Amino acid sequence: MNYNGRRFVSIENTANGEVSSKTIFEYKQEGPIISATYSGGEIVKGILIGVIKEDGRLEFRYNHVNNKNEIRGGKCVSTPEILSDGRIRLYENWKWIDAKATDGNSIIEEISI
Repeated sequence: MNYNGRRFVSIENTANGEVSSKTIFEYKQEGPIISATYSGGEIVKGILIGVIKEDGRLEFRYNHVNNKNEIRGGKCVSTPEILSDGRIRLYENWKWIDAKATDGNSIIEEISI
């Protein structure tokens, strides 16, 4: 599975998350290393970096600036699913790495080109 050049949008998120259906992720891949930029909705600018594990899951860290000018960050493990039309859906388990240290779940789905 190659993530390079793929774009994703959030279709579901836990209430304590800041990503929404207005947030667009643009992924890049170099070998097992993935990165992405993201913005939209509450997110002014975000960056993630991680690796694709041998079992296909993505493990990464993310940081962003939200519309309150707060710097937020966390860690995430995403499990991919190939949809019937060939697009990718990622089931994400994430955790904020801050004073609250709350966790949540989200789903992002590839945007058709």
